[in-house]
Amino acid sequence: MSTQTNTTVRMFGALHTFRRDQGLQSTTEVNIPPGGCMACELARELELPLEKIEAVFVNHRVHGLDHLIKAGDRVAFVPTGIPGPGRFLLGISSAGRQNGQG
Repeated sequence: MSTQTNTTVRMFGALHTFRRDQGLQSTTEVNIPPGGCMACELARELELPLEKIEAVFVNHRVHGLDHLIKAGDRVAFVPTGIPGPGRFLLGISSAGRQNGQG
């Protein structure tokens, strides 16, 4: 990826803690190539543990890790283990099933 940043990525919950424990910021700026990249590729680049990601919010909508992220998208990774009915209301449980975790 190029040196110019164009997308802000946030990590929630346990992923936030994971990044902080690594001495990294839980919000970071990245450059997404012109053709975009899959959420799972971005997670790998950010050294996030894929088995701990249940969903990704892109532009306020929940998706699985196979979603194509484009430059300028608003991105946030959601960890596994979100409790309660909120996971159903937000669509996190269906995204987790797409990732093979639900």
